[in-house]
Amino acid sequence: RYEPTWGSLDARPLPAWFDEAKFGVFIHWGVFSVPSFGSEWFWWYWQKEKRAPYVKFMDTNYPPGFSYEDFGPLFTAEFFDPNQWADILKASGAKYVVLTSKHHEGFTLWGSKYSWNWNAVDVGPKRDLVAELATSVRNRTDLHFGLYHSLFEWFNPLFLEDATNAFNTSKFPTSKSLPELYEIVTKYQPEIIWSDGDGNAPDTYWNSTGFLAWLYNDSPVRDTVVTNDRWGAGSICAHGGFYTCSDRYNPGRLLPHKWENCMTMDRSSWGYRRDARLRDYLPIEDLVKQLAETVSCGGNLLMNIGPTHDGRIAVVFEERLRQVGSWLKVNGEAIYGTKPWRAQNDTVTPGVWYTFTPKEGKVNAIFLNWPVSGILELGEPRAKLGETQVKLAGYRDLLKWVALGEKGMVIALPQLTPQQMPCQWGWTLQLTDV
Repeated sequence: RYEPTWGSLDARPLPAWFDEAKFGVFIHWGVFSVPSFGSEWFWWYWQKEKRAPYVKFMDTNYPPGFSYEDFGPLFTAEFFDPNQWADILKASGAKYVVLTSKHHEGFTLWGSKYSWNWNAVDVGPKRDLVAELATSVRNRTDLHFGLYHSLFEWFNPLFLEDATNAFNTSKFPTSKSLPELYEIVTKYQPEIIWSDGDGNAPDTYWNSTGFLAWLYNDSPVRDTVVTNDRWGAGSICAHGGFYTCSDRYNPGRLLPHKWENCMTMDRSSWGYRRDARLRDYLPIEDLVKQLAETVSCGGNLLMNIGPTHDGRIAVVFEERLRQVGSWLKVNGEAIYGTKPWRAQNDTVTPGVWYTFTPKEGKVNAIFLNWPVSGILELGEPRAKLGETQVKLAGYRDLLKWVALGEKGMVIALPQLTPQQMPCQWGWTLQLTDV
């Protein structure tokens, strides 16, 4: 049994499925999807920081005295079709999904007993959005279902009172935050608890170790659940299951501890923005690059989309997800279930990232630029004459190669028309016996 101490909790082995999965989809959805302007931090930027664009947006478009709470009934989700969402998630090739069950605004996407009249069952859609998505994902896909949960809430009077008392009182965690966590775990049995938003309070204030000890010892998901590292000030990148370290974290080198790069397709927001331009969205080439870099350095990629207030996954997000899925259909062997190799990227040719498939003893070289010459030079692999074989994922014939002394090899790529290319963005060489 695990003790409620970091020493004991951090010693828990991470359930194997998470490292094998490599790729998940993050979904930021909530009342902030109604103004869908600027950022999911809309309420904070408008009311607390009084940032000019947000104040002007409200003054121009809403009557005087309109409050953030008034957005609640406008969060309608009338087009939310959880089966369609599940099908898109499946088509993306992702192996897990993480939904924001509650963001810093405090609005819960399930009918929480602890969030009276500020939840999706009492206000807005009048539906349990968490239950609906969980059911569809489990019935239609093999994805692991996870939930994001914000510890703090910007404007909750109980939290503000505790903060004023320098967190020597704990009214908010005992009456709101912790009961919600126990509630979502028992009700929905998520296999990931993605905690966030410590409000600068220590983990002792949140009683994080007490909750995690219950989660790992006695909860319905104790054997399979995976957690992140955001459990109180100072715990990020230091305690918990996998490390997130910061948003959009991509160190470009191998880390000694399992980590995740959570990033978003919209360069400047996690929630949906009606005012986004096409250039604000990362192109598929960038997403493939992020996936290759992250996995080669031992990480998982959690790629975020923000649905609309009426429950649609915008077409641009759907297209990107389906593109990643089509790339993974060809190159998935270089991603799923792989381990980092002795070198993460190539020393001679930039834009080449390595992974290792232990089952078949294959080294995968994912290269992001197809050389004009049709010749690819790799500085890292040591090839053996008469033994080493080189294959291009999605292409049937073996490729010709020449060894370069002790280390390195030159590979002749096939001459292909655009139609014959196994995929369009990033390709995998499978090297055996190197």
